Amino acid sequence: MPLHRLFVTLCLLLFPFVAFAAEPSQDANIAPSEIVHHQLLEKSLELLADRREAYEQRTSVDDIRTHQQQLKDYFVQAIGGFPEKTPLNPQITGTVQREGYRVEKLMYESRPQHYVTGTMFVPESNEFTAPYPAVLVVCGHSANGKAYEGYQASCALLALNGIAAFIIDPICQGERKQLLKSDGTPVIGSATTGHTQVGIGAILLGWNTAQFEIWDGIRGIDYLQSRPDIDGKKIGCFGNSGGGTQTSYLMALDERIVAAAPSCYITSFEQLLTTIGPQDAEQNIFGQLAAGMNHADYVIMRAPRPTLLCTATQDFFDISGSWNAFRDAKRVYMRFGFGERVDLAENDDTHGFKKPLREAAARWMLRWLADRDVAVTEPEIDLLSDEEMWSTPNGQVMLLPGARSAFDLNMEEAERLARIREQKWSSETPADSRERIRKTLGVPTLKEIAPAQPENVVETDSEAEQQEQVLLTTTSGVPLTGTWVKPNGASTGTTLYLHAAGAKKAVEDDAELKALVEAGQSVLAIDISGIGTTQPEGQRWYSDSFGVNAGNAVIAYLCGTSLVAQRTEEILAIVKFVRAEEDKSKASISLVATDELCVPALHATVLAPELIREVKLIRPLTSWTEVIRGKLTRNQVVNAVHGVLREYDLPELLTMLGDRVTVVAPVDGQGNPVD
Repeated sequence: MPLHRLFVTLCLLLFPFVAFAAEPSQDANIAPSEIVHHQLLEKSLELLADRREAYEQRTSVDDIRTHQQQLKDYFVQAIGGFPEKTPLNPQITGTVQREGYRVEKLMYESRPQHYVTGTMFVPESNEFTAPYPAVLVVCGHSANGKAYEGYQASCALLALNGIAAFIIDPICQGERKQLLKSDGTPVIGSATTGHTQVGIGAILLGWNTAQFEIWDGIRGIDYLQSRPDIDGKKIGCFGNSGGGTQTSYLMALDERIVAAAPSCYITSFEQLLTTIGPQDAEQNIFGQLAAGMNHADYVIMRAPRPTLLCTATQDFFDISGSWNAFRDAKRVYMRFGFGERVDLAENDDTHGFKKPLREAAARWMLRWLADRDVAVTEPEIDLLSDEEMWSTPNGQVMLLPGARSAFDLNMEEAERLARIREQKWSSETPADSRERIRKTLGVPTLKEIAPAQPENVVETDSEAEQQEQVLLTTTSGVPLTGTWVKPNGASTGTTLYLHAAGAKKAVEDDAELKALVEAGQSVLAIDISGIGTTQPEGQRWYSDSFGVNAGNAVIAYLCGTSLVAQRTEEILAIVKFVRAEEDKSKASISLVATDELCVPALHATVLAPELIREVKLIRPLTSWTEVIRGKLTRNQVVNAVHGVLREYDLPELLTMLGDRVTVVAPVDGQGNPVD
């Protein structure tokens, strides 16, 4: 072993909080708590480098058009596709008059009884005549949704200049809080938290929170085109922050959008992932880095239609990434011969749809929708109160009879998929089921998984047992540290022990582990990715309800995989190492796992029946379907696998194992005990 590797190994084994590098090429100052993030970030940057290489080679218009369609097809598939169009049943529930425009309060159903609340700002000036151009305005993460001052002002500014503006509430905001208490107040205060609570269930279905938002916007455009006072061929779209996200998606997928202006969102994943990190559920599309889809591609997908990037110099969405995205898009637009149709407005301010950006977006819409290239100045706007903006009687759609929330739609889809799964499982062999599970999870075959590689170990002895401090490496690149506790007498077998609180704590305090050693078992307690030694420190995503590993799980999701897959493969590699190292008789190995490690441990046992004799799961999640049924979750991002409920659920894995699995104290999606 090279000297620097030996030093690193000893530091890691004896002093687990000393910074280390798992490979010579890595930064020696990476702390153990950062190593999982570092490895996932390296993978992300590799995928982005592949995207860059392909971008540079794609120079002909024909190749670009082919790539545009490929990305659109991928995008729609990755969010789960769209439902069929059903009657909108629009209702205008009230009108408020303002000088130069009127404000119509309305609702429509993007899906049956899934209500979208909106406000229409219609020009009323002798200077302008119907049919008017119109802009769909989508909201950022404002708690009061469409009533937020800057968003209202942007709509009024358009109406005063002869363009109708239709602003809609996203789910979990404004009048569309998806979970209410008995008194009608929202259960979830934060829009971002609400979006991700919906999104965890959506991931399991092969959907994404973005699907709800995009479909609401598409149906909003349908509504605009149904009105005789709107010119349906002159439709624009803009929004800020989370509304910039929605604008980016809508403008990429809906060709009816002639002009678009996403604000304070477009940057690059190179900058995003190395600065503030991934954001909430709808801003992360499954496998988009592997598919070669960067932020610039939302613009490129719609080339050469007019697009303005509204940015802020001091935004937390890094401005250098915005300029890189703009340059990527500009080069593509130039290849089409329409370089003037993409531009960038940069406001020297912090994040937000501030007045200069509202004016820039309005001017862009006038240029491309109304053929008027004029300076726009926003006057003082007589804003409506939140209550004046209400389209519903009591300010919340979920108080309407029969209203269906996004959580309800998730559950309906879960029930539909359960019926489909039942047919699949009834007509195939265990070997076929095992292969379908492996492919869904996205791990190599058992033959393709190399045994974990050992580094030097530190041995200690006592009268009752021997202990070896172990460091293993696998293809994940994450050093896996643990303690191998061996009885001094003859061993009765080998157990791999995976404790969510870490191997060190398990060896010191876990009665179950001590009992196994006393019974003559050789027990390897080890930390896999994100556990114990490599557990991230502090709140690593925007809400601690999602768990310390959630941020890393989202990066894995962007790369087209999951932490469940990574951990399952690590377990299988460790099992192959243990069998080769410890069990000369080639006897199978027992497995014990607790809490969030139960899901990968269960998968490993199903996928390697010839290596793992039995598994004991302590406080395991009962099922992914129950995660969706419970709506609110805790620490379940780490357990999420994209589209898994299309193929199997956890109880089906338990059924495959029969009496080879023992379940102790199962829990629901919030970590509460269940019978």
